[in-house]
Amino acid sequence: MNINDILEKALEREPLTREEAYLLYDEAPLQLLCSVADTLRQASVRDPHVVTWQIDRNVNITNVCKSGCKFCNFHCKPHQTELAYITTMAEYRAKIDEALRLGADQLLLQGGLHPRLGIEFYEKLFSEIKRHYPTLRLNALGAPEVAHIASISGISTRETLERLRSAGLDTLPGAGAEILSERVRKIISPAKPSAHDWVKVMHEAHLLGIPTTATMMYGHVETPHERVDHLITIRDLQAHKPEGSRGFTAFIPWVFCPKGTQLEREGVAPRFSALEYLRIVAMSRIVLHNIPNIQASWLTVGKDVAEIALRSGANDMGSIMIEENVVSSAGATTRFDKEAMKATITRAGFIPRLRNQLYDYREEI
Repeated sequence: MNINDILEKALEREPLTREEAYLLYDEAPLQLLCSVADTLRQASVRDPHVVTWQIDRNVNITNVCKSGCKFCNFHCKPHQTELAYITTMAEYRAKIDEALRLGADQLLLQGGLHPRLGIEFYEKLFSEIKRHYPTLRLNALGAPEVAHIASISGISTRETLERLRSAGLDTLPGAGAEILSERVRKIISPAKPSAHDWVKVMHEAHLLGIPTTATMMYGHVETPHERVDHLITIRDLQAHKPEGSRGFTAFIPWVFCPKGTQLEREGVAPRFSALEYLRIVAMSRIVLHNIPNIQASWLTVGKDVAEIALRSGANDMGSIMIEENVVSSAGATTRFDKEAMKATITRAGFIPRLRNQLYDYREEI
């Protein structure tokens, strides 16, 4: 087994073994990895000259969360009543109206693991938003939130997903994956639903025909091989989606932002390297042969590195994110508007195309 043979296998879109993927991650020259990933990008996407982007708004349902993840500055604990909030319908309407004026077609709704917000709360919330905005897509919650809602409501995760979909859920974001390793999760988020729970909820969503995305937050306590294991878990989960289901529409790797977090206080130093990020993007394209879209996480790595990622396997720049609170609270400062997004994509040598959550092209207004 050598690197060139493994890369030839990858170019044939054949699934790599774990050992083959480890070897590539550990030893393959970065320039070669990025070149192969770029070739695979061109073969995988609708138009290799296009890079897609999106307009949406990330609204937090609540900041109350019992999980206590050590990488999150945004949450407050249930007893911190002076800090706690639940977004009101009047606030949703003001935020949605502004987002629609700016060209958004979607709301990304996320919150914490609130101990008192069960399935009826979310059914009412989604139904009310859809009543006022029937064409607005709801890309809502994440697998840990679904597992938590099911647990406190005394129902299965499948029933939870079915009821959320009936109330207006369109797609499920990939939030809460972090690193799909129980060892890692016990360190960084011990009270959060497990890696097994994340996989289970995503598989059930795919069985129900609910499209999802997948994420990876790296650069904290995980090993390089745990990153590869994460990719293989997602690839294998995608391989088990039902025929006709979209399954995972995209994969988004992003780097841990440490500023002010509990992990930083415990001595976990920032581990961001532009070269390492590009290696992860390239490996994502190579390992995830069955997921069509790889997103460059400009929010956490900056515009310049994201631009290079577009030649290293990524084909999408994500959203301009009219509002984002969680990652920003840990030190992410990059911001885009529509013109800056399009200029960055053009500068990288591509045609920018606005898309929706399902990667269909949209016309700009």
